[in-house]
Amino acid sequence: MLDKFGRNIDYLRVSVTDRCNLRCCYCMPEEGVEQLSRDEILSLEELERIIRAGSNAGIRRVRITGGEPLVRRDVSTLIKKVSLMPGIKDISLTTNAILLADLAEELKEAGLKRVNISLDTLMEHKYKEITRRGSLGRVLVGIEKALALGLTPVKINVVVQRDFNLDEVRDFIRFTESAPIHVRFIEIMPMGCGGGLSDEFVSAEEIKKIVSEDYSLVKGELAGGGPADYFKVEGYHGTVGFIHAISRHFCARCNRLRLTADGRLRYCLQQEQSLDIKGPLRNGAAEAELVELFGQAVMHKPAGYRSSEWNKNSLMNTIGG
Repeated sequence: MLDKFGRNIDYLRVSVTDRCNLRCCYCMPEEGVEQLSRDEILSLEELERIIRAGSNAGIRRVRITGGEPLVRRDVSTLIKKVSLMPGIKDISLTTNAILLADLAEELKEAGLKRVNISLDTLMEHKYKEITRRGSLGRVLVGIEKALALGLTPVKINVVVQRDFNLDEVRDFIRFTESAPIHVRFIEIMPMGCGGGLSDEFVSAEEIKKIVSEDYSLVKGELAGGGPADYFKVEGYHGTVGFIHAISRHFCARCNRLRLTADGRLRYCLQQEQSLDIKGPLRNGAAEAELVELFGQAVMHKPAGYRSSEWNKNSLMNTIGG
């Protein structure tokens, strides 16, 4: 699907739940947030119908997100249904990996291709500090399981904060030495709870400079696309990527829509504007009507945004990040 600016929109991020088993400081308050009711959340059948309509409209890649998608019990069933859709060429999942070791085989059997894992520190005490619960050990076991099962490439998403984990950048690089792990350093975004952490911002260029002091980086590539600039350290099995979420917008090559857990097609991560697809679906919309709604959503995608337009009220757990 081509939008008004000639971008091919073929990627759908699907938030299957607003619930999460962690409370990361930049994402949610410690007490959590008011959760959507069961009736507000799209059912398994509704998710399947919407994704199928998306595939008929031109969606070719689907990423399952949340909240934390693995807290939804029927997520493997959804992945199985999506994997059988003829138009879908790739299905992936973003997770905090707390439950990944227990579910990895089931997910692989269902048709999941690869995983992105959110992990901001390799130190247990800091992990508990930033997530306010959970176990780093469980995450590391989940990573090992994903590698063993071939849920690859395994990407590790690291949101860098100046006074929290900037000193661990080199540790994450070493993490890629002996295993095909692909670490991606991400600039913290001023959304939700992250809106009050502007002093913690570190640009991707500064992170890259720190890495380059000790390592010689060679430009590389990685399957799965995405906004990261990838590099390799000679002799290492993995890669390191830098995502300029704030300092250098990648809107010109944005190829995605987002389906929120409560059934709205969101055009842009930053902007609140969206199109209701749950309402028409529950009112009996036919397949052709749902396909048309995808076409409308694509034509509403903006060319980009200014940093001053960041919506600090949006919470990542509601829109799939």
